[in-house]
Amino acid sequence: MRQACAIALLLAGAAAPAFAAEIDAADLRTLPRADVVILGEVHDNPDHHANQASAVAALQPTALVFEMLTPDQAARVTPANRGDAAALAEALDWADSGWPDFAMYHPIFTAAPAAEIFGAALPREEARALFGQSAAEAFGPEAALFGLDQPLDPDEQAAREADQLAAHCDAIPEEMLPDMVLVQRLRDARLAQVALNAVESGGGPVAVITGTGHARTDQGIPAKLAHAAPGIQVLSLGQLEAAPEGDPPFDLWIVTDPVDRPDPCDAFR
Repeated sequence: MRQACAIALLLAGAAAPAFAAEIDAADLRTLPRADVVILGEVHDNPDHHANQASAVAALQPTALVFEMLTPDQAARVTPANRGDAAALAEALDWADSGWPDFAMYHPIFTAAPAAEIFGAALPREEARALFGQSAAEAFGPEAALFGLDQPLDPDEQAAREADQLAAHCDAIPEEMLPDMVLVQRLRDARLAQVALNAVESGGGPVAVITGTGHARTDQGIPAKLAHAAPGIQVLSLGQLEAAPEGDPPFDLWIVTDPVDRPDPCDAFR
């Protein structure tokens, strides 16, 4: 009953999500309005990208913010190449980007052809250069706006380090874990910063295309936006490959079939 009520309230267009709720792909055509809609993904799952494209087509956002693009890459998206998957992939140097097949991402670009494209990537080489710094030093002048001027609570820091260790198959040195947490915080803040800039530039809604981890309401982009601009409305969608235990940290979530992929821990072995 609680879930049914939550879906009804959300899909009726409530100003801000009142509950967390599981939805299905059909519900993406009637998402509630928000200034920023964060559309999470598992990067190599084609169903997740199809769902993002469906949501974007329904929302017709003023802007699309991509975790996968740097600002320079975003500037290379033009009306001339946007509709041509091969030409756009070449313009973006996608083949050398390390991201999955561009064929999965291209329909998102064309689902809202008038949306301005923003890039919010923190490339690996840039991230590594920040190791050993404080979050405030690494992020720069707007660090306090996004809560990066303060260290995490020790228990929260420890929990995030444990998450990073598990995500890397318990195969990275423990001394690297604080820097891994730093990079995650910086990526969350940069995505929030660019999304906020997009709202200020063209109004909402702004759709953010990112990994589901960045869509978490407790520590991801929504938390950074709540700190920087508490008056804006944010909606977070997480896409998962297995039913969650307990209440997942998203306003809405979808569970899809998993992708048949090699064991990611093989790379560490």
